[in-house]
Amino acid sequence: MIRETSAGVTLAVRAQPGAKKTAITGVYGEGHEAQLKIAVQAPPVEGRANEALIAFLAEYFSLSRGSVELISGVLSKSKVFLLRGVTLARAESLLAERTRRN
Repeated sequence: MIRETSAGVTLAVRAQPGAKKTAITGVYGEGHEAQLKIAVQAPPVEGRANEALIAFLAEYFSLSRGSVELISGVLSKSKVFLLRGVTLARAESLLAERTRRN
């Protein structure tokens, strides 16, 4: 789900567009194939859901929108984002904290 790169980390996401609100809802899959499941309020039309995901991830990880890049899955529910300037330890800590609250 989270992998370290020289630029930061990549995060595998499973988007669920058209939700009542944008929020992390759990984990989709297991092991190496696991993805962070995020419900997205925006519809999957003209890139609106992708933009909403970028804004959500930027806020969640305290990054600028420019530090969050969709690197694969533009037209798919399965996406991979690059989070520039985030360490693996910080990403894992933030996500573990969130899953403990759910």
